Amino acid sequence: MNVKELRNMTLVDLNKELQELLKIQFSIRMQLATQQITNTNQLSRNRRNIARIKTLITEKSTV
Repeated sequence: MNVKELRNMTLVDLNKELQELLKIQFSIRMQLATQQITNTNQLSRNRRNIARIKTLITEKSTV
């Protein structure tokens, strides 16, 4: 997801997106543990998106 798109979202939408990404991260970790994953880059890309959203949530909650 693009940072510009994330900045236009509300806190509620950001929290929903965060929960969805955390579910996806769990799924990717399970695939990695059972060696069913083919693209290991998904895990790091998902972690970065989670960090971006957490940063934006913190920025919006302090303002």
